[in-house]
Amino acid sequence: MQDGTAAYQTPTLPVAQEFTDPAAAVDRLEELYTKATAFLADHFSATVTRGKPHTRIRAYYPEIRLTVTSHTKADSRLSFGHVASPGTYATTVTRPDLFRNYLIQQLTLLMENHGVPVHIGPSDTPIPVHFAVAGNPAVSVPQEGVLEFSLRDVFDVPDLATTNDDIVNGVRTENPDGSMPLAPFTAQRVDYSLARLSHYTATDPQHFQNHVLFTNYQFYVDEFEAYARQVLADPAQGYTAFVATGNQIITTADGVLPPAGKMPQMPTYHLKRADGQGITLVNIGIGPSNAKTATDHIAVLRPHAWLMVGHCAGLRNSQSLGDFVLAHAYLREDHVLDADLPIWVPIPALAEIQIALQDAVAEVTQLEGYELKRIMRTGTVATIDNRNWELRDQSGPVQRLSQSRAIALDMESATIAANGFRFRVPYGTLLCVSDKPLHGELKLPGMASDFYRTQVSRHLQIGIRAMEHLRLMPIERIHSRKLRSFEETAFL
Repeated sequence: MQDGTAAYQTPTLPVAQEFTDPAAAVDRLEELYTKATAFLADHFSATVTRGKPHTRIRAYYPEIRLTVTSHTKADSRLSFGHVASPGTYATTVTRPDLFRNYLIQQLTLLMENHGVPVHIGPSDTPIPVHFAVAGNPAVSVPQEGVLEFSLRDVFDVPDLATTNDDIVNGVRTENPDGSMPLAPFTAQRVDYSLARLSHYTATDPQHFQNHVLFTNYQFYVDEFEAYARQVLADPAQGYTAFVATGNQIITTADGVLPPAGKMPQMPTYHLKRADGQGITLVNIGIGPSNAKTATDHIAVLRPHAWLMVGHCAGLRNSQSLGDFVLAHAYLREDHVLDADLPIWVPIPALAEIQIALQDAVAEVTQLEGYELKRIMRTGTVATIDNRNWELRDQSGPVQRLSQSRAIALDMESATIAANGFRFRVPYGTLLCVSDKPLHGELKLPGMASDFYRTQVSRHLQIGIRAMEHLRLMPIERIHSRKLRSFEETAFL
């Protein structure tokens, strides 16, 4: 074939075909993707061992395409699974093996709501060779500088100019061919995040579960492993495995997890269920930049919920160390998302998440109603990008915090909530007060009271309990219409 002035080789693949069976459609996606990536991997290995070929090598992502001609209104109680108006819709697809259940679910709803088939075939978007060979044990990747020519002279490489969030940010309403986006992320954007997830978390994307907890404190990791061992001892709990950093897996309570030789930037752990409805815990560390990085990439996996369970500064003198804070609103002074989500966009509390968290606090602490107010406050959480904000002139920051009615301050929660809003991932925040800088109670060794220690040990249990409540919630209820804009992609 010819691409401008350069000849290139492509694999022989089936042409686009119409499907009315969602599972068969995904089978074809897997066939197209497997053949395309195998073609690239084989030619990559040949190029490394034999030298630069005479032609460029190219393969394409598979594509889902459908056309809706009727204005018949779909069941609008669902926030997804239908298109807003007649037209042609399309999306490229990567790793259909990883997303098989998700793809079948979304295609089933589209076919039921609109009564139309989908067309499955190769797209016109090249697969970057980096993504085709990543994680393939049969492919040996040479070090930079070993080859006497540039890989980009032979293969397609990631194009950061088109790997963006224009669809979810609402600034791209058409694909280059005039069709409308069917899914919130393109295949290349998904591939980019899958590669980043492996790098930052040191666990493979297939281990991630549909319910994600974020924390900023190592203690929660220890508690999570202890809980995992506890539930693995009881098959009735439904959990099947625990995955630690480095893809180390145990399936029994007494399984051995050797210490990791080198910890990644964001150590991640997965308590798995066979249906993917388990819980993933990510220790994102400190700061809004880490919070954005983690959520930017986890979002492509389309989780059902993510929650922040970390430590915060209590801003009210009536609070005690160890008290809980349930965020009902967010003051965004983190700034990392200002270019993607303007500061004037409200980040609403989601009733389904709030109820699950409050119920979980009540269950774990055995307090309810008015008594629950002794240890938990609801209100605005402020997120700031300056770790040492206390050292600045206090007149400005304190006045803003007071005017906002903030009750707690941290460096991650508003970022995680805002990215949840942006990516249509249900979000929530439950924090534990670890210091009160405005009232002279700083985090110092030895100052933790028994109450504080007890509350910290309960905190992760509350997060887990909330996720288990959400797991039992119908998917159409948790993915409500509150997170959807005027014209949304049909895929969740």
